[in-house]
Amino acid sequence: MVKLVREGSSARGVARRFCVGLSHLQYWLKRAGIRRLDQVDWTNHSPGCAQGANRTSKALEQAILKARAELRVSDLGEWGAQAIHGHLRATLGSLKVTVPSVRTIGRVLLRHGVLDGKQRTRRPPPPPGWYLPLLAAHKAELDSFDIVEGLALEGGIEVEVFNGMSLHGGLVASWPQGRFTSQKVMDSLIEHWQKNGLPHYVQFDNAPLFQGAITYADTLGYVVRLCLQLGVPPVFAPPRETGFQAAIESYNARWQAKVWQRFTHPNMTALCQRSDAYVRACQLKAAQRIAKARGLRRAFPARFKVDLKTPLQGTVILLRRSDEKGRVTVLGRLYKIRGNWQHRLVRVEINFTAKELHFYALRRAASTSQPLLKSQTYLPAPKQSPALRSLPDSATGGRRLDGKRSNP
Repeated sequence: MVKLVREGSSARGVARRFCVGLSHLQYWLKRAGIRRLDQVDWTNHSPGCAQGANRTSKALEQAILKARAELRVSDLGEWGAQAIHGHLRATLGSLKVTVPSVRTIGRVLLRHGVLDGKQRTRRPPPPPGWYLPLLAAHKAELDSFDIVEGLALEGGIEVEVFNGMSLHGGLVASWPQGRFTSQKVMDSLIEHWQKNGLPHYVQFDNAPLFQGAITYADTLGYVVRLCLQLGVPPVFAPPRETGFQAAIESYNARWQAKVWQRFTHPNMTALCQRSDAYVRACQLKAAQRIAKARGLRRAFPARFKVDLKTPLQGTVILLRRSDEKGRVTVLGRLYKIRGNWQHRLVRVEINFTAKELHFYALRRAASTSQPLLKSQTYLPAPKQSPALRSLPDSATGGRRLDGKRSNP
């Protein structure tokens, strides 16, 4: 454009030809002046000074780097921003040089890439249900259940809420009642699964209401027997571990915020009606997600009848963390796995049909790699033999197996 104007073309015509404003062309004409075109700086830069007036000078930056190098080999062995600031005040104070602040020294070190700190490596989280391969691959569905305790209506009427939520489908359910028993839990499970179908897995925490009393070793409760008779392997989350029960715990908090704390309930009937309305609203909101995961559920068997005296058949899965000696606690008994697998997650599968125990390694950083650590024959202890009394708190959730609280 400047060349065409210098050759005699109209500035307005050149601006119209290159689709720019006349003022834009006049800016470049003024910038070029009478110099040759190959000697003009055509780079576009913002107006003002090339360097801020308050920027640390290069000489002072070199002094900071030199002080850091000297302090690295000092007897004290401190060469951070605070130590450099003190060193510069001692050496440059007599020269009446303004010593930069500790924060400025830190920015100088960062700009030159000489900081020793290492940032934490952020790895992507494992997929939902990563501890079960079929569940992580979206080839199976899992229902999580938990009980909200400590609620009371006016007049001291005790309230407990049995909540459930599926992992992939987001199918929720709630049963507000009085104190729950094993029979009430089984009735709620049968009602829910008859209506919505059976999942591949069902997950609980380690409460005796779900797992059964732990007075004797190798003892399981009625809820586990119901799940095994329906062909649904129960999964028990590791005690005092976060993440495994995150979905159902999140729903517990939402139910309390949107149902219990939001309204005043004069009686149990009003509470149940409000809870049912909230459950229907949640299912309507997640209708597409529920329909997408519907194919992962199985039909409930016709004419099913619970027989609690039938010998156990099927698989029970327990997620546990090994102790300092590479041992895990399974149904009140300690099992030695590996000495080099200490304080690590383990998936324990008890196959009652084949009478076998399988221990699989679990790592969140490599969720797809779950090698078999050990297999052995499962020989249940006689019913008269009590469970182990001296178990670590990580295995019992802070309670001894005799029912007493462990010392803090």
